[in-house]
Amino acid sequence: MRLREISIIALLLALPSPLPAQAPTAAPGGRGRRGPAVPAVPAYEVRGDRTVTFRLLAPEASSVALTGDFADAPQPMTKGADGAWTATVGPLRPAIYNYAFAIAGVRVADPANPLLQTGDRAAGLSLFEVKGDKPSPWTIQPVPHGTVHISTYTSKKFDAPRMMFVYTPPGYDSSSARYPALYLLHGAGGAESSWFTAGRANLILDNLIAEGRAKPMIVVMPYGRSGPSAMFGPLPAAPPDPLGLPATLAFPNDVVEDVIGFAEKNYRISPRSEDRAIAGFSMGGLQALVVGTTHLDQFRYIGAFSPVIFNWSAEQDFKDAFADPAATNKKLKQFYIYCGKVDMLFASNKSFHELLDKKHITHTFVESEGGHVMWNWRDYLVDFAPRLFR
Repeated sequence: MRLREISIIALLLALPSPLPAQAPTAAPGGRGRRGPAVPAVPAYEVRGDRTVTFRLLAPEASSVALTGDFADAPQPMTKGADGAWTATVGPLRPAIYNYAFAIAGVRVADPANPLLQTGDRAAGLSLFEVKGDKPSPWTIQPVPHGTVHISTYTSKKFDAPRMMFVYTPPGYDSSSARYPALYLLHGAGGAESSWFTAGRANLILDNLIAEGRAKPMIVVMPYGRSGPSAMFGPLPAAPPDPLGLPATLAFPNDVVEDVIGFAEKNYRISPRSEDRAIAGFSMGGLQALVVGTTHLDQFRYIGAFSPVIFNWSAEQDFKDAFADPAATNKKLKQFYIYCGKVDMLFASNKSFHELLDKKHITHTFVESEGGHVMWNWRDYLVDFAPRLFR
């Protein structure tokens, strides 16, 4: 396959200023005449007290519920005389959240909100931001910005066309230097674009680098499943596991076999193991653990954000790292595991942390608030990135 590379400026527009939602309004002339319909405003309003009111005009719906990563369960919405359904949540901590509507049991994204997180097995959820008193690390700020490139390659491991998103830091284009690289992996149901569209990894790095908190680095965000990237063809049926995960450690990816070589050939990435890190969330967190600990000659930094852990097979799965703890500890410069206290995976993560202690593997286990949600994983990246390549 001939390589195609598309470079796009890595600026995410600030989320739209929240306004009271209303029904779509037709432009003068209406459909079929001059001009398209005036875009509707998103179906949410963020108030000064950080409560958020959602309003969806669906007069013929029999039921509507609100879902999102700010709540543990769907919240029924109340129908008004005008046919609009409403619900208020919060106050919420400053963060970017996802949401969707369940209309008569069918989940739909906000039809008036173009800001969506991306996935490979379902349509993306809508996004909104609750802003704090000062800019958050993932908010676009007046600092030098890097660039996000979308590169297409053919995976030899999977004999399939795939994509990776690659962040290059400010100053990359005017420099001849080689940079350290963080290989950043997504979770089950996500895609190579997830850390860009929902995680805002590029803005996080822009801000951390501008503040002097993080070293300038390249961030490589590959696709984490086998086969072609989701945009290149239909995916195989999801496994029957309730988490959507196969009951095996062998989450397939081609980071070692294909991604590293391609990235280092096409971008100015240092080939030294001291300049290479791997991290990811959920499924990608497990991949980071497995790839990192089984390739200690290639990675010196491992970050696992709410990783999936199979405790019943962990001793076997990580036997190479456990075989010689002193050698493992000598090679790893930073080994961090993060998990929220109400995360469905917290118990397994804590058990794995205790196993690492028992095996004398030096690491840091960080317990946070919150659960298995992207707003936690952004926080983890904000904490982990400054620890790299020091």
